[in-house]
Amino acid sequence: MVLISPGQIMNPDPKVISTTESLCPECLCRIPADLIIKDGNTYLRKTCTEHGTFETVIWRGSPAYDTWEMPKIPTYPEKPFTTVRLGCPYDCGLCPDHRQQPCCVLLEVTQRCDLGCPLCFANAGGSQEDDPDLPTIRFWFQNLMTAGGPFNIQLSGGEPCLRDDLPEIVVLGKSLGFTFFQVNTNGLRLATDIDFLRKLKDAGLSTVYLQFDGTHDAIYEKIRGHKLFLSKIAAIENCAKLQIGVVLVATIVPGINSPEVGNILKLALQYHPMVRGVHFQPVSYFGRYPMPPQNQDRITLPEVITLLEEQTGGLVKKENFKPSSGENAHCSFHGNFVVMPDGSLKPLSRHEPGACCCKPMTAQEGRIKAQAFVSRMWAAPPADAPTQTNIPSLGEWDTLLTRARTHIFSISGMAFQDSWTVDLARLRDCYILTVAPDGRLVPFCAYNLTSQHGKALYRSNGR
Repeated sequence: MVLISPGQIMNPDPKVISTTESLCPECLCRIPADLIIKDGNTYLRKTCTEHGTFETVIWRGSPAYDTWEMPKIPTYPEKPFTTVRLGCPYDCGLCPDHRQQPCCVLLEVTQRCDLGCPLCFANAGGSQEDDPDLPTIRFWFQNLMTAGGPFNIQLSGGEPCLRDDLPEIVVLGKSLGFTFFQVNTNGLRLATDIDFLRKLKDAGLSTVYLQFDGTHDAIYEKIRGHKLFLSKIAAIENCAKLQIGVVLVATIVPGINSPEVGNILKLALQYHPMVRGVHFQPVSYFGRYPMPPQNQDRITLPEVITLLEEQTGGLVKKENFKPSSGENAHCSFHGNFVVMPDGSLKPLSRHEPGACCCKPMTAQEGRIKAQAFVSRMWAAPPADAPTQTNIPSLGEWDTLLTRARTHIFSISGMAFQDSWTVDLARLRDCYILTVAPDGRLVPFCAYNLTSQHGKALYRSNGR
């Protein structure tokens, strides 16, 4: 991010590719913004009349920003809970102007945490708030059904596994019609308490979404403040014992664990098929920052894709990844693969810029596809792998078809927006939502967004 005084001469060469709206990182007021390209990279440039001009990189390298497209027709909420009064992003609930319906919904079942990570969406661990009780959580579930559920449920926090009654929450959700439950966890309790993990499985837990930032302790000490690697491995192995699917979730910080992208993928494959995939999240900046993050403090989605190809020696390639069909194309990437017996990955997805001649799908179609994919592919594979007898073999194609049932592996990434990078056009396309304490549904990035000084837009000291 570059802060430019209002009177400073701008580089005359940048090309404006579109206009949008954003927020001022100082005061969170809505302000006009331009998406500009210079030196082959894409920046969000915006000016607050009081606090000056901000210019932040949002897309660096290839595939190019303007080739990363997935045309969609907006689908508005079936039953919005709020009205349009102040405009985006101040009316979230969802409001009638939101251009997508829910897919994945986070329930923050505690603000307590057994870590104190310097990087934390929820700023968890210091809260004195009581955990929401089961009647409150029942109300949340019922509200989600009113909003058009069932949706995929992420049990989050804080550290949700600090709640002894977490299995009861899963049972409650299932009794109300929800079918997919994912726990977002640092894994510390799951590494040592397999009986608790077994209770979660018996209750109906589908997937463990495991914080996993690298393959050695020096990284965890820098990002999480503790040596955690062996605990992460123990959590994975306990999930494997109980046949619970795991997705490794890595927050990527330039210069700290950006050299680990390939190693994280390789380790995940060692524990496949119970590890179902890896999800990369370029670092976003929430909370209080005396000095604004600079552009060298950021890593963008195409850079993560490039590192995946470079650090795995071409095990995966750039063209194996494509934009999402659900949320805004510039929010994420994903690639689906079949793990072959020799350890190679056969891609099932491909991005060919300009090659698609099909009609745009509705946002609703994309949302349904994404919800079904996650619930199907992130859970543990079926135990009854098919066998083949007395039929002609088609060689590798035969093997591919057989393993496609049990050995699918997903690699994805999502760029969450902070107050320097937030693009309200992207925000209005969001389908990952957080349930506010009063039951409103707020896009994840809006819910976690803060000013440079730590003022929240929606958390307890916000709306």
